[in-house]
This record gives sequence, structure tokens and C-alpha cells, in this order.
Amino acid sequence: MLAAGVALTLGLAACSSGGTEATPAEGGSSAAAPSTIKIGFMGDLTGPNAGIVIPPRNGAKLVIDDYNKTNPAVKIELVEYDSQGDPSKAVALAQQAIKTDKIVALIGPAFSGESAQVAPVLEEAKLPSISPSATNAALATNGWKYWHRVLPSDSIQGPGIGDFIATGVGAKKVFVIDDKSEYGKPLADAVKAQLATKGVTPETDSLDPAESDFSSVVNKVAAAKPEAIFFGGYYAAGGNLLKQLRDKGVTAKFLSGDGSLDKGLVDGAGAANAEGALVGCPCYIATPDVTDAKVKAFADTYKAAYKADPAIYAAEGYDAATVFVDAVKAGNVTSDKINEFIATVDIAGVSKQVKFEANGEVSAKDIYIYQVKDGVIGLLGKANEAKLG
Repeated sequence: MLAAGVALTLGLAACSSGGTEATPAEGGSSAAAPSTIKIGFMGDLTGPNAGIVIPPRNGAKLVIDDYNKTNPAVKIELVEYDSQGDPSKAVALAQQAIKTDKIVALIGPAFSGESAQVAPVLEEAKLPSISPSATNAALATNGWKYWHRVLPSDSIQGPGIGDFIATGVGAKKVFVIDDKSEYGKPLADAVKAQLATKGVTPETDSLDPAESDFSSVVNKVAAAKPEAIFFGGYYAAGGNLLKQLRDKGVTAKFLSGDGSLDKGLVDGAGAANAEGALVGCPCYIATPDVTDAKVKAFADTYKAAYKADPAIYAAEGYDAATVFVDAVKAGNVTSDKINEFIATVDIAGVSKQVKFEANGEVSAKDIYIYQVKDGVIGLLGKANEAKLG
């Protein structure tokens, strides 16, 4: 699935990021510009939660393929790095991307845990990145100058979901579960904190997603008799948890965050068990009835290319790649110049208006709620507007 092209970085100095601008020769003439540059995509492409990483990769690939079809002076090669969501693998792949492949920018990493480990490596190499899906709020607090994400963090997602549980669902008794990960636990904590502002003090527990038997947690939930359950984690464990809860006779509303926004949640739980489950996400997934011309064009193109409707973070992957392509179109082919360009971006993307704050956060802050109906996950509405049927 790699875009075609051979990287010819003529005249570029040997640099860990591959992004140092060509320097003029002694006599004043400039070195030749590259005919191809490399941009990476990093995330879990074959691991247990690949379902929420393949769509943004596909979205990014659409943009770069379309750009290359225009026969530009500088083509872009998309280089894929399959981290399988493992931070240690992600770091090794980042070193390869910088030192061997000499990419000039990175879309990703996709998950928060790998982002926390990889971002310092990219920062040292002065190599810009835009994640389409990493939501851990702490990622924006490190003072990084080359790190960005094209979606709101868990400091926005958590309160949005918490408000929806208290107001949209109307739950007074809530049980919050997390998977102990750098993504799931902070998100669950943010939901708990917001529930507290609504006078709701939830019972809590954690599970290990590497295990398959969640009976200890399930028994505690059953005994608590909550009206709503929130799970902070990914869909592989979420589907299994939901199945075991329903098998135990727990009928409370089941909610989760963006890590569960994949059909794998339904497959893991079974369609009957997943019916009515709710998932919050700082992402906008184009529905078949979308009327916005730009979003509809994206959705139609995506479906034609991949024989499937756009899924979670496909639009964010598309928007992240668009930022990099626009940078190259404007004549920026080195890491430093691309990073400078990112600071000026203010474009109407297909997921949102894309504009970055000084800490790398995107300015747009909308959170959306999705619901499983007849085995299909569909958009219910913005978290502050969504109503249960």
C-alpha cells in the first residue's frame, strides 16, 4: 500500500531527520531540490486494534496519491511503519525512519502510549508530526515544538462524555472501568472528574486487556447495579467486556471512548449484546446522508477507493496528510520549513477547521456521540446536543 517513488534527496546534508535544507554551494548556486521526499505513517496496522488505525492510513494515502497524480515537481512517498501499538517497537521504527529512511515528516503515531515514547525522539531530530488519533491530554504539556494532533484531547473528550452520561443518559449510578493504559486510564479519570461536577461519584475498577476473563470486574459491576458503565480502553477488550457483562445479566447503558469506535466492538460483544452501546469520539465520521459538498466528496472518494465507508479517524488522517501536502505545494520540502508552515495553517478540513495552537493542539473542540443500532455504529450527534431515542 505504499505510494510509488524512490527517494532522491539530492544535495541534502546527512542529517538524522533527513530534513535539513540544501545549502548553497561556495560559489552561490543552490543545490538541486529533491524530486521525491518521504513522509511516514506510524500506527497499529496489523495488531489487535488495527481497525482504528487503518482508516486514517487510508485517508492519508488518498491525499498523497491524488497529489502525486498531478505530476508535481516534488513527489511524496508515504512510508508505513507498523508499530502494532507497541511503544518499544514504535521507538525503534522512529529511529529507522529518521536515520535510514530519512523521512521529513510523520503522520502519527496513532496511539497515545507510543506517541509519548516517540515524540521526544522526533523532537530531538526536529521532525514534525501530526497524530490523527492520539488523545492523551498530557502529550500537549511537554513543550514540544514539532508535535501536533488534529483532534481534541481527552481533556475535552472526557468531560464531553461525562456530561453526556449525566445529562443525555441521565444516569445517577455509574461504574467506570479502565484498561490501565496511557490512553484508557486518563480518559476514564477525566470522565470520573466530570461526573463529580454533576454530583455523581462512580464506583471504579481496572482490567488487563491482555487477559480474556474479566469476571472479577464483571462481578463487581453486577453487584453495584449501575445505570451506566463507562469503559476507558480499546475495542478488542471493550467488546469482550460488554459480552461478559450482558452474559452476567448486567443491562446498564454501556459507553466507551474513541478507542472503541470500531465494528470490532460489535463483533466482540455480539450484535445483540452491543445494541444501544454508546461511544464518544473527538472525531467526525461522514454518514451516508451527509450534505456538505467537501465532506461528501471525501466520503465518496474513500468508498470508491476502499469499497467501504469512511470509518474512525479516516477524515483526520486525510486532514493531517493535507497539511503536509499543502506545505510541500508551498515549496517546503525540509522538516524545519514544513514545521514552520504548520504554524500558519488554517484550512477547512473534512473533519473540522484545522488550525493549531502553540502547544500543537487543534483549535476545534467538538466531541461526538455514536450509537450501535441493528449492529451498525451510527452518529447520534454532538455530545452537548445528542438525545437518546
